[in-house]
Amino acid sequence: MFRKIFIKTLAAFSLLAVSFSPALAEHHERPAAAPEDVATVDAIMAAIYDVISGPAGEPRDWDRFRSLFHPDAKLIPVGQNGATFITPEGYVERGTATFAENGFFEYEIGRKTERFGDIVHAFSAYAAKRNADDAEPFLRGINSFQLLHHNDRWWIVNIYWQAETEDNPVPEEYLTKD
Repeated sequence: MFRKIFIKTLAAFSLLAVSFSPALAEHHERPAAAPEDVATVDAIMAAIYDVISGPAGEPRDWDRFRSLFHPDAKLIPVGQNGATFITPEGYVERGTATFAENGFFEYEIGRKTERFGDIVHAFSAYAAKRNADDAEPFLRGINSFQLLHHNDRWWIVNIYWQAETEDNPVPEEYLTKD
C-alpha cells in the first residue's frame, strides 16, 4: 500500500516539475550567452574557468559569467563550517572585490562526467594560481558541476566545490579526463 502511494506521489511530483520546466530558464533576465560558450559540456566548462581567471585588477566579464548560469543557480563552497549558498550575483559581488586585489587563474586538471538525458554531473578537479606563470598552484580541489541542457544550450545549475586539504587530497582518479 505504502509503495503504491509513494509511486503515485512521485509520479505526480514528476509531472508537476515537468509542467513548469519550460518556464524555468525564462523567468529571470540573463545576458545572452555566446553560442560557442554553451554549445557543449566542454564549452561551458572551459567558459566558466576562463571568465573567472585573470590578473589582479583586471575586470572580469561578469555579463559573460552571468550568461552561463540558470536563473536559479547556486554556487556552493564547502569549508570547515559547512556549505555556503551563493547566487551568481553574490559571487560577482565577492569576486569583484577579491579579484581587484588578487590574481586568480583557475584551470581544470581532471574530470569525470556522467550524463542522463538532459542532465550532466561533472567532478572537475581544479588547480589555481595567483599569476599565470606561477610554478605551482596555491590551491586545488574539486568542483561538482550540475548542468542542464535546455532550449538548445547548456546551463550551469550548480557549482558545488571543496578545496583540497592535507587530510583530504584530491583522489588520483579525478586527475585525468574521461
